[in-house]
Amino acid sequence: MNRFRPCLLIHHRHLHQLQNAGPLCSHLKSRSVIRFSGPETIKFLQGLLSNDVRRFGESPHEDNSPVVPPMYAALLTPQGRFLYDFFLYRQSRPEEKLDRNGSVEILADVDGSVLDELLATLKKYRLRSKVDIENVAEDFYCWQRYGRGLPEKTPSVEEPVAASVGWRGGDDRSGNSASHENDVGWKWFKDPRLDCLGFRGIFPSGTTPPLVESHKETDEEKYLLWRLEKGVAEGSTEIPKGEAIPLEYNFAGLNAISFDKGCYVGQELIARTHHRGVIRKRLLPLKFLDNNGKEVERKVTAGSEVINTASGKKTGSVTTAFGFCGMGVLRLEEAFKGSDSLTILGQEDIKVEAIRAAWWPSEWFRDQQHTAVA
Repeated sequence: MNRFRPCLLIHHRHLHQLQNAGPLCSHLKSRSVIRFSGPETIKFLQGLLSNDVRRFGESPHEDNSPVVPPMYAALLTPQGRFLYDFFLYRQSRPEEKLDRNGSVEILADVDGSVLDELLATLKKYRLRSKVDIENVAEDFYCWQRYGRGLPEKTPSVEEPVAASVGWRGGDDRSGNSASHENDVGWKWFKDPRLDCLGFRGIFPSGTTPPLVESHKETDEEKYLLWRLEKGVAEGSTEIPKGEAIPLEYNFAGLNAISFDKGCYVGQELIARTHHRGVIRKRLLPLKFLDNNGKEVERKVTAGSEVINTASGKKTGSVTTAFGFCGMGVLRLEEAFKGSDSLTILGQEDIKVEAIRAAWWPSEWFRDQQHTAVA
């Protein structure tokens, strides 16, 4: 299922424009914001989510306290399948101190299309925990800042303003990192998944975030294209709820999983798969081409099966299709055996080009080689 309607598909010329564009900003209307608060907030989230949230519970220091950077995490089924993703923020304020019970307030940016279901699931797990869970989607909006003009490395040095601009304090020209100086209020943070995804933030509704120029604000579809190029899925509409295995969707590489924390829902499958050492299928960026190598649009839909005509084997399936781009979970051995051999089942005139994402860790390529000889 696609997040956007087919009539909104962007032609290939727009992708080429995006590749050459400077920094862009998008209000992520597909995302909503919820708030956790109460003395058992950290304990509740720690036992529920895939990442280690205990650092959100550390007491801020009196002087020069860094704001805790955001975190990406997932809620899984007891069987270890994906349900929902979370971008977690603790917006520290100068006057904030943890009380004796460790109470802390955390905001979470979540998929808005499953908001009611997500809230019901969280409240089911809450039981008697002393934590309040609120829908604050009308009070806060989610934004992403991305594009070719943003640094992928050391943004605090190359772009100090973006790394430290917030609401109440103006520009922090010392700009040590996106998480320093907790007196600047709402601000941009480095995307907790990958540097190449840019900056992300939660801002009060009805306001324009810092560094958002009117001619650089654009619709969310361009952010989707940016992610497609990187092979990064987001939300329960792109990551099949109740079916997706997080490690096949590269969650370890996206900093969404802690392998050192204690138990959480679905942890057993994640740990077993991780320690086995080889992931045979992964989410990959895809392009759809005709027999002449020309990009084809609106011909492929999510759920289409990808086959390798050379071996006759099913390679995987398309999870997201948008114009001539997409993503799919494919068997690595088949996906890179010969890209000219990949086609869409029932649409053999459409070729599929599987792409190795530039951000992939080198060990994933070794995994691929081990899979090929297994």
